[in-house]
Amino acid sequence: MQITPNVFTLKDILKDKKLHKIFPFLVWWPMVNKGTLKADLSAGITNAVVVLPQGVAFAMIAGLPPIYGLYTAMIVPVIAALFGSSWHLISGPTTAISIVLFSSLSEFAEPGTESFIALAFVLTFIAGAIQFLMGIARLGTLVNFVSHSVVVGFTSGAAVLIATSQLKHVFGIDTPKGSSFYETWEFISIHLSETNWYVFAISMATLFSAILFKKILPKLPFMLIAMIIGSLVAFFWASGVDGVALVGKLPSKLPSFAMPELNYENIVMLTPNAFAIALLGLIEAVAIARSIATKSHQRLNGNQEFIGQGLSNLVGSMFMSYAGSGSFTRSGINYQSGAKTPISAVFAAASLALILLFVAPLTAYLPIAAMGGIILLVAYSLIDFHHIKQIAKTSKQELIVLLATFLSTLFLHLEYAIYIGVILSLVFYLQRISKPRVISMAPNANLPTRHLVNTKTEDVVECPQLKIIRIYGSLFFGAMEHVGQNIDKITEDGTKNVLIIGNGINLIDIAGAEFLVTKASQLKANGGALYLCGLNDTVQNYMDNGDYTSMFDADNIFVNKEYAIGEIYKRLDKATCDACEVKIFKECN
Repeated sequence: MQITPNVFTLKDILKDKKLHKIFPFLVWWPMVNKGTLKADLSAGITNAVVVLPQGVAFAMIAGLPPIYGLYTAMIVPVIAALFGSSWHLISGPTTAISIVLFSSLSEFAEPGTESFIALAFVLTFIAGAIQFLMGIARLGTLVNFVSHSVVVGFTSGAAVLIATSQLKHVFGIDTPKGSSFYETWEFISIHLSETNWYVFAISMATLFSAILFKKILPKLPFMLIAMIIGSLVAFFWASGVDGVALVGKLPSKLPSFAMPELNYENIVMLTPNAFAIALLGLIEAVAIARSIATKSHQRLNGNQEFIGQGLSNLVGSMFMSYAGSGSFTRSGINYQSGAKTPISAVFAAASLALILLFVAPLTAYLPIAAMGGIILLVAYSLIDFHHIKQIAKTSKQELIVLLATFLSTLFLHLEYAIYIGVILSLVFYLQRISKPRVISMAPNANLPTRHLVNTKTEDVVECPQLKIIRIYGSLFFGAMEHVGQNIDKITEDGTKNVLIIGNGINLIDIAGAEFLVTKASQLKANGGALYLCGLNDTVQNYMDNGDYTSMFDADNIFVNKEYAIGEIYKRLDKATCDACEVKIFKECN
């Protein structure tokens, strides 16, 4: 008997769902063709031009030599694109991550030094490991607990810190090293008369050029154009002037492999800060991926995005890159440029590598003052004025979260600002869900169906023997005091029979189930009863599985309110019903 060996074709491999989990790029690889490659190449080249000035600026914000911003823009986006789930997300250096990295490491080493650079790679590796492990553990839903107000408040605070860090480059005033936000502004205001007007003029020429070109020719790389203008102003007007420092020539070479210095001391020292960077990076990446997915109609996998971001930072730290995340600007440009698949991120990285090899020597003429002007514009664009106004108008609690996060960002360590914002958001959330709405209902006799309405908002008469209550929210341990007080208030006239309409109860726990059983026993002892109707499957199954249905009395649980009222009416005191003049139910007549 001849045994035919199994032959696996490329199509079989691409369809293997087990391999999809390990190599997620196999999911979209069948989409790649000549048409998509052409569109992705165009989008990739556009992205490379955009990221060139951004990479330099972000590295300076992070306290690193400019070349590391470009290395990060080469390595991180490729790995994130291949192992993430979004087709359009472009990762790399970002403003928020850069400022957190600077804040995290500046207390351990002098920015720009070899030790600072080495710690940056260690911090990136640990942050990537945390992100990767969170993805493996399927914790992708954790970012849902970080409210939009926290993100807006944090990025606004980071924007102010970024602008503050550039004041010395804009005014040409050397501020004391390690100065806080308040100390920097105080020092600048005192020494404002010492402004180097050549430096100031270069930074302002760059800033206003960027604003002008962004407004009149938004499709052009306005940052790059502005930096060229700033360089020309410095070269022809302020060449050789004392205080006009230059960025210096970037090395015309690609990143090389070097393992981060992962010793016990570094890991213990940097892990708390790495966790904050990991969380912030995931929030940024997932939020951006979701915003673009709403336009592209793509279904995302949050856990896979965690894995992709984690691997990008793990691998990036080994190739001279610091922590990166999703970039809203570059991701938006990627989508608008017509990118079809994540191959566009690969083309962007390859294009940037070619640009670096040939354009790097020109950075020798780039003044730091020009970079200061560009970074001021980047900082301003981070502040989401639109959503700040919306939050201020719609929710006081969200506004408090935003302001607390914003102020914490300015006056505390940046990682604490995120934690404070998240904790405050959870406190307000728990406050809201711990107070379900408990409404007294009664039929409106003026409506043909006698629809149940709120007795507080409608002028209706209630049955003297039966109170009808509707609950909106969760019956869990934190809500029971509030629910109990409201039910006691509604039944304070001595009504012995209560019907709870439960289709608004979305969740119940042991405390909630025991509360219902206890309340039923109390009413039964007084000659009445507690009835339930309209429970959803989740609540009903919980009651059944915990044997609370039998303790409550299954005969007092009904499918809907119409059937419940009909059955309850049969159990009411007939003498009272005969003497009643209200007659609000159909059964009464």
